Order: sequence, then C-alpha cells, then structure tokens
Amino acid sequence: MKTSVYKRILLKISGEALMGEDTYGINRVVIERIVAEIHEVVQLNVEVAIVIGGGNIFRGMTATENGLDRATADYMGMLATVMNALALQDTMRRNDLVSRIQSALRIDQVVGPYIRNKAIRYLEEGKVVIFAAGTGNPFFTTDTAAVLRGMEMNVDIVLKGTKVNGVYTSDPKTNSDAKRYQHLSFDEAINRNLKVMDATALTLCRDHKLPLNVFNIFKIGALKRVIMGKDEGTMIQV
Repeated sequence: MKTSVYKRILLKISGEALMGEDTYGINRVVIERIVAEIHEVVQLNVEVAIVIGGGNIFRGMTATENGLDRATADYMGMLATVMNALALQDTMRRNDLVSRIQSALRIDQVVGPYIRNKAIRYLEEGKVVIFAAGTGNPFFTTDTAAVLRGMEMNVDIVLKGTKVNGVYTSDPKTNSDAKRYQHLSFDEAINRNLKVMDATALTLCRDHKLPLNVFNIFKIGALKRVIMGKDEGTMIQV
C-alpha cells in the first residue's frame, strides 16, 4: 500500500497555471487535470489545503504600472482569486471531491469567511479547503498568503505548483544548460534571488522551519511523487 510522507499539505496554485496555453481566463482541460492530480493525493488520505492566485484574470502589479492605485489593484486581484476558487470548487464537485472555500474578504453570499478552527475541522473531515482573497490585505502576495495559511493550518509542507520542474540555476526556457536544484536552503534561495517566492514568504518559511517544494503541476503524477517523498521538483528547507 503506497503511503504519503505528509499528513497535511498546503498547495499554492497560481492563477496563471489555470490558463494553460491560453492568454486569459480558465482552461477547462487544465483545471480538470489539476483537480485529477489533487484527487489522487486525497485518496492517499492526505489533507489538502489550497491557496489560489488570480493572475489569469487580473494582475495587480500590471494595473499599478498603468496608473491604478496599488491598494485598489490588490483588492481587485483578491476578487479574481475568489472567482478562481469558485471554478476550482465546481470542478472538484463534478469529480466527486468535497471542498470548502474560505475567503479573507467577507463575501458571505458567495463564499464563507476565513475561520481558522473551522478550516482545520474541514481538513480533519477529509474536505479540501480552498483559501481565497490572499491575506485580505493589500501589498501582500498570494505566495505570502500560502505560507501564512500553511502555518495556521499546521501543514507539514507548502507545495508551489509552477510550469517548470523546480528551481533552476537560470531560466530553462532560454538556457538549455540550466540545472535543476534538488535541494536548497532558504538562505540560498533568498541570497541568490532565485525568485522562487517573494522574500516575505521565503523568510516566513525559514523562520518557522516550514519546508517548501517547487514542482511542475502540469507534469502528470508530479504532485503525487512529491507527496510520496520522491525526487520531484526542488526541496527548500532550513
């Protein structure tokens, strides 16, 4: 019987991941594939929490560069994450996965508010918990939200799903000689400016000794391999 090396995880999915090769919005094939990967992990009795981004619908930083107030742009981005959370939940429902959404912004007619103890109870009951609206505060990224929620949920590890197979010495799309790091320390990731996550998120992970794995969420079976403790992606630890 295959077993996971982790009991509870926090999976960070960027909004851009939901686009696939599209330029905007949510690609149905992609979101179905991601949910299928999550379903496999849930069947291993792993408790799964998710933080979802919103960059496929609205990017606050881009809007700020075009003259929009930063706080306003960030709140708009938070609302985009709620839209993605609803799409993710609906896809899970159609694939026999029970999930609950909790939002850091109060939108009670649409989704429930973030309540830590209730979220933990959902996880213990085997439900997937999707956290939307980031931290609920402007000027903080969804990467930071992922680490914050991971700490609050007492997860064993934070997993960041990306479009590449881990963290590389340089961009593997433009440099065929780029090498994947199997292991890194948080200090190495920060000092080398490897852009794994923003510095606030990495520092939180480091200070609270919360491991982070960066892997390719589009690679079939990669999420399960990470959960099984295989050499997949890049493991970042203290």
